[in-house]
Amino acid sequence: MTGLWVLVATLVAAVAAGALLRARNGRVRDAKPARELPAPVTDVLDPASAVTLVQISTTFCAPCRHAKAVLAPLAERTDGLHHVELDVTNQPEVAQSLAVLRTPTTIALTPDGRELLRVGGVPKGPELLAALRPHLTTRTS
Repeated sequence: MTGLWVLVATLVAAVAAGALLRARNGRVRDAKPARELPAPVTDVLDPASAVTLVQISTTFCAPCRHAKAVLAPLAERTDGLHHVELDVTNQPEVAQSLAVLRTPTTIALTPDGRELLRVGGVPKGPELLAALRPHLTTRTS
């Protein structure tokens, strides 16, 4: 009988953890405190765009491909928005200096490197665009 209770408790804990992770995936969060950006990030900032979306990815990250499929078209059809994917597989110090704990993580940066917001997981396009709207001008798609 003890084994049955352990099984039930494990299943409840797994369902609760899954629900929490699902709720947090793709949520737009406030920017982290200001910090000095690593060189690979400053190198990809677009001075001609109001906002650069830096997608932190790794080689074998399946959700990273989904994030790119959301972010690249969003940047193409939005004035002032630039998207770049930065693979940190061989540069873990970049992810560490940005306090990135999972991939994909998308960080919205101004041309001078100020962080506006970040999204852990696959971003939801309309929510991200709504959060960025005060910082850029969009054209209709």
